Amino acid sequence: MEFIDPQTAVYTAEQVRALDRAAIAGGIAGFELMQRAAAAALAYLRKRWPDARSLCVLCGPGNNGGDGFLLAALAPEAGIHAVVIAVGDSASEDARQARAHCEQLGIPVLNTPELPDADLYVDALFGSGLKRAIEGEAAALIRALNAQRKPILALDVPSGLSSDSGVAFEPCVRAAATICFVAWKRGLFTAQGMDQAGERELAALDLPADLYSQHPPDARLLVARALPPRPCDSHKGKYGHVLAIGGDHGAGGSIRLTSEAALRIGAGLVSVATREAHVAALLAARPELMPQGVHVPRNLGPLLERATVIALGPGLGREEWGRGLWQAALDVGKPTVLDADGLNLLAEHPRTLPSHTILTPHPGEAARLLGCDTAQVQSDRFAAVRALAQRHNVVTVLKGAGTLIATPQGEVAVCPWSSAGLASGGTGDALTGVIGGLLAQGLSAWDAACVGVGIHARAGRLAARAGERGTLASDLFPYLRALVNGRIDG
Repeated sequence: MEFIDPQTAVYTAEQVRALDRAAIAGGIAGFELMQRAAAAALAYLRKRWPDARSLCVLCGPGNNGGDGFLLAALAPEAGIHAVVIAVGDSASEDARQARAHCEQLGIPVLNTPELPDADLYVDALFGSGLKRAIEGEAAALIRALNAQRKPILALDVPSGLSSDSGVAFEPCVRAAATICFVAWKRGLFTAQGMDQAGERELAALDLPADLYSQHPPDARLLVARALPPRPCDSHKGKYGHVLAIGGDHGAGGSIRLTSEAALRIGAGLVSVATREAHVAALLAARPELMPQGVHVPRNLGPLLERATVIALGPGLGREEWGRGLWQAALDVGKPTVLDADGLNLLAEHPRTLPSHTILTPHPGEAARLLGCDTAQVQSDRFAAVRALAQRHNVVTVLKGAGTLIATPQGEVAVCPWSSAGLASGGTGDALTGVIGGLLAQGLSAWDAACVGVGIHARAGRLAARAGERGTLASDLFPYLRALVNGRIDG
């Protein structure tokens, strides 16, 4: 039986409910799980906010509210004054028992739209499984909660966030931190979930390890990885030859970023097929590149023959020049990273792709490939990336907050690192080069995509330490080099 590490396993809400049921069937009472959740939440908040002396817990009618009642009951033992605002009557027997226990200890339980002053607020209104916008009294409390300036700790999932998709309904709690119980929920790691959840902590509540092995996750989180040190007798021929194709008139910067990123991640050689007008600028900026002006598709022949990997699409355009190069490159059948206009051309001219192709769409490009709109992609990013990988039978990377990587068989990896510093032109072009450079060094399509996405995201975070606004794609280059060599912890 496969060992599953809860810290890297990601589940749907229904899968977590199955874990809960299995734990209860195995002899852990539901109320005991609540007690464990409350104790874990108290330990976390004491670590995260050691100076907090007063606590206001907002409790809803379900078991999430039960966790909140028990947290409030434990708080006085830690020297923290607690008060509860309850929304509705507790719906389950465990939740009713938790509320009764809280009231028996003399913890004030209020029913008011007014938030009392506190050092810290706890959101225990609604847990996982929410599928619609919150209304009424609870919605008013969430708006008041978001309007005040004290920190908010969410229990399990911020109320108003879809735990499966990461879509934030209006209103949705914007937490400083979220402590997730039993298992990671998908929505905490993609779409709007990363912003709403804040810092994330998992409390597995001491569930038996074999329980997770019996319930495989929906996806896995990426872990930080570098490549092993190179032997001293290395030479450039051991590490592949990337051919970056793109850069129509006015878009030479795109293919420059792609090709330099491939070098910085460790490709042995990088050639560039682009417009003649860009060659001098590329050589002046980065003499290690080998650019060549290509006028018509037949000029690509010698370059394609020498290449081991193709990075196709950045700045390519969709006119006759770009279409011709796109078709010629794909016809060769070599491992390919397909991005930008390479993806737009695929949407316009569907075709079979080489088996070791990697698609790297952003949500807009994904929508064009799927024949839907961007909002539909973002409403279920997991479904979208799986559909793309299956439709084209290749590894697919769906970029965005919480980038997802999928195989045609439905395996999904989730990038837990994100930075708004990557929200600038050219960062996607750099990712194309990163993945292409890793493919050239012998990684499989899956590993190149996973390692590449992880290093690129971590480099983005490091590059944005001076401020996310104004971060440039080229700012990532020194961090790419350091991270792929394991020289810094990103």
